[in-house]
Amino acid sequence: MDVGKVLIIIGSFILTLGLITSYAPWLINWFGRLPGDIHIKNEHSVVFIPVTSMIVVSILLTALVNLFFRK
Repeated sequence: MDVGKVLIIIGSFILTLGLITSYAPWLINWFGRLPGDIHIKNEHSVVFIPVTSMIVVSILLTALVNLFFRK
């Protein structure tokens, strides 16, 4: 693929993600609230480790990349 097509695909993905977060925020509210995500709250600090959410994002991105770059 040449650089132009890759930039168009990346731009389309960013545009779609922006539209989803602007007009359908309930689709994004799952991030960070899945079982397995770690929340540690102290009186002076907060630690958030989205383990399960990052696994889901990784699987989705892997499937998306395989769809576009499969020969």
